[in-house]
Amino acid sequence: MNVILLQDVKSLGKKGEVVKTSDAYARNVLFAKKQAVEATNKNLNDLKLQNQHAKKVEEENFEAAQEMAKRLEDLKVEVKIKTGKGEKTFGSVSTKEIAAAAKKQLDLDIDKKKMQLDEPIRSLGMHEVPIRLHSKVTGILRVHVSAE
Repeated sequence: MNVILLQDVKSLGKKGEVVKTSDAYARNVLFAKKQAVEATNKNLNDLKLQNQHAKKVEEENFEAAQEMAKRLEDLKVEVKIKTGKGEKTFGSVSTKEIAAAAKKQLDLDIDKKKMQLDEPIRSLGMHEVPIRLHSKVTGILRVHVSAE
């Protein structure tokens, strides 16, 4: 029997795939746990429409991420940090502080988890912070760290 998986099933397949299973396994396990539906013409058509919609949404998200990356190229965020003698910094600038500064100064909502800093910024000057906007798009935000 051919079934359409409604969720990932270990050793069988991923959500949205059409797989062939035995009739008993489909009825007694997959249908009972609502992990699959029978692959009828109507259900296959619904799956096709869902896939088309998901593809369209993915393309829109990709285009929006590209536009945001272009917009980020021209922007700069100013972050202040305490310093001592000889411009030695106390502490560091984290992604949380950068996200808060971007929200306050540029009115941009950037998730701190999407910022890809290997380690917090511990020096004064201009730094480039890569931001993962999409699985295929990474934007660069310039952060200027100055003494408080």
